[in-house]
Amino acid sequence: MSEQVQEGAAERIPLDLLDAGAVRKRARLVAAGGVIVAAAFGGVVGLLGGRLPGLITAAVVLVPLLLLAWSESRRRVWLQGSTVSVRAFGIRSVDLHHADQLDLLITDVRGTRTVGLFMQAGGKAINLALAIYAGTGGRELGVFPLRRLADTLAGSGDARGLVYSELLVAQLRAEARGEAAADRPLYRLGSLAPGGRLAQKLHPDAVSRFVTTLDS
Repeated sequence: MSEQVQEGAAERIPLDLLDAGAVRKRARLVAAGGVIVAAAFGGVVGLLGGRLPGLITAAVVLVPLLLLAWSESRRRVWLQGSTVSVRAFGIRSVDLHHADQLDLLITDVRGTRTVGLFMQAGGKAINLALAIYAGTGGRELGVFPLRRLADTLAGSGDARGLVYSELLVAQLRAEARGEAAADRPLYRLGSLAPGGRLAQKLHPDAVSRFVTTLDS
């Protein structure tokens, strides 16, 4: 009976920022780009060294990119209990209640910024995308997943977890008030990161100070 209660309590909450259709489309773009890049490299080498070296070069370039596209199409993220898991080639899991590291990670690719929660425990790391912004709009993790994630972070008993929990709660309140994306906490934090860097972590003290300024 106790095992059935535990199974029921450990509901799996999807944490995928993009829906399955968007993920598959992105994977197809990666695969198509890989074919173009591999053909270009193979063509250059083929002109200089002959057909066989060109084919080998194309294969060496193409195979990793196809594997990347395949893993992208399989990628799923979920929260179960206090554990966040991500599936790609295999499954990596991080227990938020025993995390060694929690940081806000901002990535910037061609003007599109992704705000993610970087977590690490036991030598395993996951970057959980919370929101993607381009211009003054974007896509954010849904209300229910954010709420459960905030509750899990608050239950960690760790000061860092409490700060990020308060940040997510403030994000939910801003959405409930109907504030525009550019006025919400995650967007504002993402805007604090200097441009010109592919990925950067915001200093925990800066995040804490920002959270203290948010209206409750």
